[in-house]
Amino acid sequence: MTSFEYKVIPAPTKGTKAPGVKSGEGRFAATVEGTLNAQAADGWEYLRTDILPSDERQGLTGSQTVYRTLMVFRRAKAEGDTAAEDIIQNAQDVAEAARPERREPSLAPVAPSRADPAPKPDVPDTPDAPSTPDTPKTD
Repeated sequence: MTSFEYKVIPAPTKGTKAPGVKSGEGRFAATVEGTLNAQAADGWEYLRTDILPSDERQGLTGSQTVYRTLMVFRRAKAEGDTAAEDIIQNAQDVAEAARPERREPSLAPVAPSRADPAPKPDVPDTPDAPSTPDTPKTD
C-alpha cells in the first residue's frame, strides 16, 4: 500500500505582475500557476484547495474567525524514508547499547570448586558408632 506525505501552503491572495498579462484575473491565474509548477518541480502533486476557519486575536481581549484558503499537495513516501522511523530506530539502538549484557541461564550441572567444598554431614561415618554422642560407651 502506498503511503503519502502532505504539504499545505497558503493560497496566493494577490496576483503578481507577469509579462503579457494585463488583467487582475490573469495575474492571479499566473500566480496560482507558478505556485503549482514550483511545487510540482519538487515532486508534489496538487490535491485540492480548502477553505478553513482560523480564530485570531483582535485587539487585546477579542477574537475573530478568519477563513483561510489553503492549497494541499501530496507525494508518495519512499519506504523507510520517514523521519519517525529513523528516530525510532535510533532510540532502539541507544537502548540496546545501554542495556547490560544479559546472560542466558545454563542447564549444565555445576561442580563445586576446590575453594568451595561441599558441606559435610553431621552424622559419623562409622556404622557401630552410637547414634548420639552423649550416650556413654559400655564395655
